[in-house]
Amino acid sequence: MTSPILVEKKKLAKPPLEMHYLGDRVLRQPAKRVSKVDDEIRELAKQMLQTMYSEDGIGLAAPQVGVNKQLLVVDIALDKPNVPPYILINPTLTWTSQKTCVIQEGCLSIPGVFLDVTRPDTIEVTYKDEWGRPKKLKTDGLLARVILHEMDHLNGVMFVDRVENTLALNQELTKNGFSVQAVKPIQADVPA
Repeated sequence: MTSPILVEKKKLAKPPLEMHYLGDRVLRQPAKRVSKVDDEIRELAKQMLQTMYSEDGIGLAAPQVGVNKQLLVVDIALDKPNVPPYILINPTLTWTSQKTCVIQEGCLSIPGVFLDVTRPDTIEVTYKDEWGRPKKLKTDGLLARVILHEMDHLNGVMFVDRVENTLALNQELTKNGFSVQAVKPIQADVPA
């Protein structure tokens, strides 16, 4: 009984979980490792997927729905109902490329704000799947970016913390009703 968690990729009138937004303390706390992958964790992953699809997202981390656990869901194939989403439990970044790329990012916890972020182009990550099996994934492009973005959430980091263009950042946040003070700037990671 180890089939992937399949959730219909559609909007629900009332998603099962409530989103938290920039400025909320829960988004700044480091998430705790999941000690046991069980039905409760699988149900949380399923509800996270339903919430993500309802919000038109392609990635969601547990802290964004107020759950302090190292769990994230990613689906960059929204238009392909038979392609299962990724469910990453206790993900660990094991390698990143020195090559970086700049792409505009957004976040379900900061609706309406889209800004350029520099991230490694290719990554390797280890994690457990929804059945507790150890997995390793090497990927690049959009999938790598979404995984890095969601893994940041597990460390209390938001994508706006990585934006280098302060002027654009302040304008976008103000325009969308978010406090500039909620940003905690960090230096771009220098690949080892």
